[in-house]
Amino acid sequence: MVIHAAQAGQGGAVTIACINMSTSDLGVPFDKLTAALQKAYDQHFLPVWGYPVKLYNTKTPKASDWRFIYFDTADEAGALGYHDLTDEGQPLTKVFVKTTKEAGAVVSVTASHELFEMVIDPIANLWAEAEDGTEYAYEMSDPVEEDTFLVDGVQISNFVHPSWFEPFKHPSGTKFDHLGLLKKPFSMTKGGYVIIKKKGKVSEQFASKAKEKRFAQEKRRGHRSEHRKPRGLQIKPTKRPIKVLKKLRRAAVQAAVKAA
Repeated sequence: MVIHAAQAGQGGAVTIACINMSTSDLGVPFDKLTAALQKAYDQHFLPVWGYPVKLYNTKTPKASDWRFIYFDTADEAGALGYHDLTDEGQPLTKVFVKTTKEAGAVVSVTASHELFEMVIDPIANLWAEAEDGTEYAYEMSDPVEEDTFLVDGVQISNFVHPSWFEPFKHPSGTKFDHLGLLKKPFSMTKGGYVIIKKKGKVSEQFASKAKEKRFAQEKRRGHRSEHRKPRGLQIKPTKRPIKVLKKLRRAAVQAAVKAA
């Protein structure tokens, strides 16, 4: 198994600080949830994608940590703009617990979904181009987001494999997702959807009318994937200039090195 360093942040195994600011029940104890996420990642996601991470629960994260924060709703995220970096220049992910449960979803599934996507595309700006020129967002779980598996009794989100993003014919037996439900790149299960970009315009495609209807009833404001959506027909710009983001990252890495 080839282990790669994470794509942003510390240049090695990334440490992710898990912080529970929600007043709502997570479905399982916080410690058990984080342990299940770590085990699912190490045993199932890491052998496929690489990029080791270490999750731990805390109230006071280090400056060099990535952040994984549980809130009740997007409204309570306050000034912490959802898809941005922390003040120290590290990636930030949020899970909205009450919103998740109101949609009839399971918190552990949402959390694992977000974890898988955060690690591979920390700032949600990667796209894969299909043969027809359509670009597909690098979202690991969206195409299979209603399919799950168990780790120590905790429900975990299915996820796609790197082959899903490769626009060519693959050998027989190639897996395109963890559960082996998909048969070709850029496909979906019935409960999935994809974010696509054509000629600079971003939209969503759903695997079924039923999924589209369920999706429309959910409150997805603050969700990671919302960052990719357009304002009108224009792609939403990043909140901070790229040069500033790079400067913040360099400063965070330098601080981490000095603290080591």
